[in-house]
Amino acid sequence: MTVPVAVTGVGAVTPLGVGADVLFSRLIAGETGTAGGDGRCHAFDAGAFLSRRERHRNARFAQLALVAADEAVRQAGWADSLPYAAEDILCVMGTGLGGAPEHAGAEAAPLTVPLMMPNSAAASLGMRYGIRGESFATSGACAAGAQAIGFALRSIRRGEAAAAVVGGAEAASVPLVRESFAQAGALSPSGRCLPFDEDRDGFVMGEGAGVLVLESVEGARARGAPVLGLVLGYGATTDAHHLTAPPPEGLPAAQCVRRALTDADVLPGDLCYINAHGTGTRLNDEAEIRSLGRALGDALPTVPLSSTKAATGHLFGAGGAVEAIVTLAVLRRGIAPATAGLRRPDPALGPVGHVRTPRVVEPRSRGSVGLSDSFGFGGHNAALVLGAP
Repeated sequence: MTVPVAVTGVGAVTPLGVGADVLFSRLIAGETGTAGGDGRCHAFDAGAFLSRRERHRNARFAQLALVAADEAVRQAGWADSLPYAAEDILCVMGTGLGGAPEHAGAEAAPLTVPLMMPNSAAASLGMRYGIRGESFATSGACAAGAQAIGFALRSIRRGEAAAAVVGGAEAASVPLVRESFAQAGALSPSGRCLPFDEDRDGFVMGEGAGVLVLESVEGARARGAPVLGLVLGYGATTDAHHLTAPPPEGLPAAQCVRRALTDADVLPGDLCYINAHGTGTRLNDEAEIRSLGRALGDALPTVPLSSTKAATGHLFGAGGAVEAIVTLAVLRRGIAPATAGLRRPDPALGPVGHVRTPRVVEPRSRGSVGLSDSFGFGGHNAALVLGAP
């Protein structure tokens, strides 16, 4: 029998603004945070949230994580003190590149290496809140945020941790990284991200952070904490195929999704929403839909599906966490955001339940259950099955 884990707090900083509610309300309104082919967090002013010392000692990706975590921890009721022993709380933050892009080529200084370290966000969160349980960074590229949540789910289930502060953060939109993706043919030359559309031509880079507070359902109930949603299952596989390209048949990614469903003890027909990886590259969109078709079979065309990367840009290591937060909001509020800009679904992708305008989500036999999948460079596949409270 599956053992769910409760989500008692969420926080987000994205190109759509600061705050998880801002993120979701602007997604539902059909707005986008990208402009000029880039998704920067222009509404984020580090000086409004962090002390001078915190700004000096944290790279931008870690600053984003600190602000997102503050929102999540306050919502969970942890602002004044930790509700569990500090040694029993995990802190895992996913990132693809950490602070390296921002400081690559910079003149050496005492803090250069600490600012570049991928684990610096997790370390800073631990110091800020006094978390003394296991702490590290997952670094499975675009799957890193989902990997962090999956690790915490397993740890809490096994009783190795009572709770966790987890998520992902990324701030890699710098000239070196942009030019590399452009030369690889992955970046949209038109500056538009149009997942699943006939006119799609690549992704748009974004930055941001998403943080969730997880704890056992029993622990949340015992302290009277409102439950925002449930993490029901997690699945992960590796393509073992190519450093950047998914295998055309999509078998490992399909197995990843099937494992998540099995772990959650739900069937494909139980899903009422899918937040797709949906980067807007032809290769990824085709491989993802093929994988979902293998995993979900005839249920796929009946499930509303959208990609929020069309509005936020590709958040890399932060994507899985931010998209899990969006999925939880969909299940809680009963409405799914559209894939921004989607006008002409590519017929080559077959019959898929693309969301082109905000759509009411109907609970199914197992209530409101959603899927969020993340596929990263290196062939890292991660899928989360999430549920309403």
